[in-house]
Amino acid sequence: MNEILIAVIIVALIGLVCGVILAVASKFLAVPTDERVDKVRECLPGANCGACGYAGCDAYASAVVEDPSIGANKCVPGGAATANGIAAILGIDAGEVIPMVANVQCGGNCNNTGDKYLWQGENSCKGVKMMFGGNNICPFGCLGFGDCVDVCEQKAIRIIDGISRIDMDRCIGCGMCFKACPMNIIKMIPRAAKVTVECSNHTKGKVAMSVCKVSCIACGKCERGCEAGAITMVDNLPVIDYAKCTGCRKCAEECPRKCIEIIRGGVI
Repeated sequence: MNEILIAVIIVALIGLVCGVILAVASKFLAVPTDERVDKVRECLPGANCGACGYAGCDAYASAVVEDPSIGANKCVPGGAATANGIAAILGIDAGEVIPMVANVQCGGNCNNTGDKYLWQGENSCKGVKMMFGGNNICPFGCLGFGDCVDVCEQKAIRIIDGISRIDMDRCIGCGMCFKACPMNIIKMIPRAAKVTVECSNHTKGKVAMSVCKVSCIACGKCERGCEAGAITMVDNLPVIDYAKCTGCRKCAEECPRKCIEIIRGGVI
């Protein structure tokens, strides 16, 4: 009995000594932290989406406190309110925050294109893409298995007629879907944009027409018709410079394939 009691006392003493050592170490070896990091972190929405260019909200908070020149306006989901809060804490200019929204640049739904083979594996865009580039006849089109849907915490994405569609009212511009899409057809565009290109096919003419009824054929009518000079043909696709776009919508009217879509809000 005495031997058991002695063992208990020894273990207790060892635990006490270790606790004291840890307490002393935590005090004298602690790394000083800037209290502004916690304040900046409280301003951030906590989406941890990486739209700011950092691994998450904690990483961005630490980085901007250490180097304010990074800018207070990197958090797209947080918008102007977050930028103003960070700027007030750090004593810097908030800068301009352009609200963004995700856009699926593909119009190849079930009525406009088809499948080149029947996929019976896992319902994953990344998975099916590994098999001959995907099952879509168009090698640049949406695969429609919803990898983007799975990562969207805002429930802003639905599969409609075989392709992904974004609910602008729900989308916060975090860019998670943009990162998840293996076809790279989801782009981030300004929420105030009036038009968007709903095609990612880089072929032209008959080749593009053979795989989708609404594919861009690189005719260039949109570029030539844009009086603001906001459209440039790049690799057989029109690229819109939204800083120049006046929202006249003439490009959408000129497009013979109707692959330039007028944005009216709602689901795009």
